[in-house]
Amino acid sequence: MAILSKDESQAILKKVLSFSTADECQASLQGRTTGNVRYARNSVSTAGGADNVSLVVESRFGKRAGVATCNQFDDATLRRCVQRAEEIARLAPEDPEYMPLLGPQQYLTPVSYAASTAAITPDFRAQVAGDSIALCAAKQLTAAGYLEDGATFQALRNNKGLEAYQQNTNIDFSVTVRTPDGTGSGYAVADFTDAAKFNAKALTQIAADKAAGSRNAKALEPGKYTVILEPAALVSDEGLLNNLVYNFGAREADEGRSFLSKKGGGNRTGEKLFDSRITIYSDPLNAQAPGSVFDGEGLPVKRMNWVEKGVVKNLYYTRYWAQKTGKQPTAFSGNFIMEGGTQSVQDLIKSTAKGILVTRLWYIRDVDPQTLLFTGLTRDGTFYIENGKIKHPVKNFRFNESPVIMLNNIEAIGKPVRLGGNLVPPLKIRDFTFTSLSDAV
Repeated sequence: MAILSKDESQAILKKVLSFSTADECQASLQGRTTGNVRYARNSVSTAGGADNVSLVVESRFGKRAGVATCNQFDDATLRRCVQRAEEIARLAPEDPEYMPLLGPQQYLTPVSYAASTAAITPDFRAQVAGDSIALCAAKQLTAAGYLEDGATFQALRNNKGLEAYQQNTNIDFSVTVRTPDGTGSGYAVADFTDAAKFNAKALTQIAADKAAGSRNAKALEPGKYTVILEPAALVSDEGLLNNLVYNFGAREADEGRSFLSKKGGGNRTGEKLFDSRITIYSDPLNAQAPGSVFDGEGLPVKRMNWVEKGVVKNLYYTRYWAQKTGKQPTAFSGNFIMEGGTQSVQDLIKSTAKGILVTRLWYIRDVDPQTLLFTGLTRDGTFYIENGKIKHPVKNFRFNESPVIMLNNIEAIGKPVRLGGNLVPPLKIRDFTFTSLSDAV
């Protein structure tokens, strides 16, 4: 029952609304069926699957709202869920930022589902783990990896006439490979809507090569370096680019709490804040990295340019803040796409006289939200480049850097690849700030 069709889900939601006595009522169903396998020290440690469908009911009396949930769908349970939401609403304080429910909307046709991913079996997962482990064992390396795949759906309906439905699939894989002596580490990560594009062996080979090549790293003095940041260094673990895009909220900017705040009030829409080669947008219909076609309120998601040729073009407006400021509300698809070129990471290395290749950044934390200054560490494969070639591995660094400054110090932009549901190119950056060394591998 985890994945309901549009007709099945809307039939349940219609019944829910029929039990409502509230001024406004909105109900949503979310379902997922997932499977996973985890391995470490070249041995599978856990494997399993899960499925669930849950209902969320929001009832409103005037500006008072209450929410209740359940995961059984017989009439008695549905009726009680609605009643509970109404009981809570009557007790709740009025919402000073109340917005009425949306009426009927028009949505794009989603492209976020692939039958190949929905059809993944435990045998498929076992084969992935087995292939990855065997490749590393043959090289006397140790692998630790995680694979998760699944199909999801979301359905939405309210008593104002809104109706929405979408199915999604996704497969996520990551693998860390270590040398027996613990001095070398490599990492690879990928995700896809369509499992037919997934190649665990190729990804494991990348991590294994980095692990073998990163033994006995040498120390370099901290300072400002030209760096090549692979996509995993830009978006994994809530990376620098994620933190940039997720800080495009108009309210935060207008209230003076953002790097996009303008002195004296207002925001910096229309200003050129980045290198002219930087264009970032979201698009729910992107074939490589599709997203949701509606948000949690049922607002339609459409293609939106956030940065165009270095200029801030749009900010994210909630419905409340849009009404307050006389703007149009915007819905975020949950993904972003950064335009790039045609160069691979290897091409960027060949063009570098002296620099550092960074596989991954992690443990990223805020230092100054208003300048988007972050700190964190490199890990799992950091290498010194000289005369267009990797010369030797180097010990990991702590960095202090802002993606705003980083995207003004662009030397070159590579070919975008999908990661974390986004499309992100490798970047060659000058004057990237490393503040200290780290003994971690």
